[in-house]
Amino acid sequence: MGVINYVMSLGASVMMPIIFFIFGVLLGMGPSKSLKSGLSVGVGFVGLNVITQLLADNLGPAVNQMVKIYGLHLHTLDIGWPAASAVAFGTQVGAIIIPLGLGINILMLLTKTTQTLNIDLWNYWHFAFIGSIVSIATRSFLWGVFAATITIIVTLVGADRSQKKVEEFYGEDLKGVSLPQAFCVSFIPFAIAVNWIVERIPGLNKVDFDAKKLEKRFGLFGDPILLGVIIGIILGLLAKYPMAKTLQLGIILSAVMVLIPKITGMFIEGLNPISTRSQELVSKKFKGRTFNIGMTPALVIGHPTTLVVSLLLVPTILFLSVIVPGNEFLPLASLSGLIYIFPLVLPYTKGNVLRSFLVGLVSLVAGVLSATALASIFTSAVRMVQSNLIPAGTTSVASIDFAASPLAWIVYEFTANLTLVGPIVIAVITLGLMVWNRKKIAANDTKAAVKGTAKTVDAHSESLN
Repeated sequence: MGVINYVMSLGASVMMPIIFFIFGVLLGMGPSKSLKSGLSVGVGFVGLNVITQLLADNLGPAVNQMVKIYGLHLHTLDIGWPAASAVAFGTQVGAIIIPLGLGINILMLLTKTTQTLNIDLWNYWHFAFIGSIVSIATRSFLWGVFAATITIIVTLVGADRSQKKVEEFYGEDLKGVSLPQAFCVSFIPFAIAVNWIVERIPGLNKVDFDAKKLEKRFGLFGDPILLGVIIGIILGLLAKYPMAKTLQLGIILSAVMVLIPKITGMFIEGLNPISTRSQELVSKKFKGRTFNIGMTPALVIGHPTTLVVSLLLVPTILFLSVIVPGNEFLPLASLSGLIYIFPLVLPYTKGNVLRSFLVGLVSLVAGVLSATALASIFTSAVRMVQSNLIPAGTTSVASIDFAASPLAWIVYEFTANLTLVGPIVIAVITLGLMVWNRKKIAANDTKAAVKGTAKTVDAHSESLN
């Protein structure tokens, strides 16, 4: 437990470069290239942390001001994802989650029920979170392991099934890369459902603006650098800031809109050599099979649509939280992390700003209800693991990430509250997903093998000519 806690305490900015260095050496890239690749990822994490902290430091006070002005007070306090990760790694389930996750991943690779090798070890805390709250609720280590296992499998299947869309939407830089982060995977069904509904609404289905089209259509007014200023000013006016402070908020949000995409480029720089080398080895050693590297969604959170929609959702979800029936959770501390809803949404909406906004809206309404439902066990878990994270006078806490994830709520409810029937049902569903994924992988591998054979024949014919 002490070793695991020490490794995780290093943070993603230290842990992920070490992982990349080791992985690069094992792939035969050599120490120097592996080190540069790892350090690029580490620098990317540091830069991203600096910018997201800048966003949180300036967005937080504006949000708190809006809460006071408009009386947006609810029973359950948002204490952010650090509390959730502390709970996740502070239990027996959290202590074994990395070897457990890697073991399940390797077993699924061997049985061809996944084609993703998930090296995003930092985000294993999502698996640990569900396992931890289930183990605390049931007072059973084994039920916690069961819940974590279900989450790991579902996440890997979701990463596999979304990989081609990720590659098509984000471009060649993410060739052979998947995003097996449980929070992101949770919102794929919402993206599919909202897209399906919008396609069948006359007029609405014709609205087609992504970030590039906005900039092309509206010129400077569609440019992220000005959109950031506009959104910042709107938030400042809603918070009834003085004009000087409103303008400052606008410039800061503009800086965030511009700098996050540039910083995420560091992740791509570090990832590309690993990805290229992995694909080369796979094509040589495992002919007829394809593998993907599971990486952090931080690679793609700099997309302009993600940033625009996330900032627009801040005031929207604040006011909706008050009127959603049954909700007791007011998102505050986690609002700067809304960008992590969209990495696997945009490939399905094709970056359409309206559709992405609607998906985010529906996801957050479901999310605040999920956080409300999990608030009791979340609070109990925080009190047990690290009680100082609960502010004095607060009786109920939660966070958007990972308590506002529908996947977290479903796995928890089926495992902890539905006695034996729930675990059986969710185990059968998960097994069905594995079988379905295996069939899809086999079909894709067959197509890849046929293409490879065709290329070989063409090359041979050319050489003869």
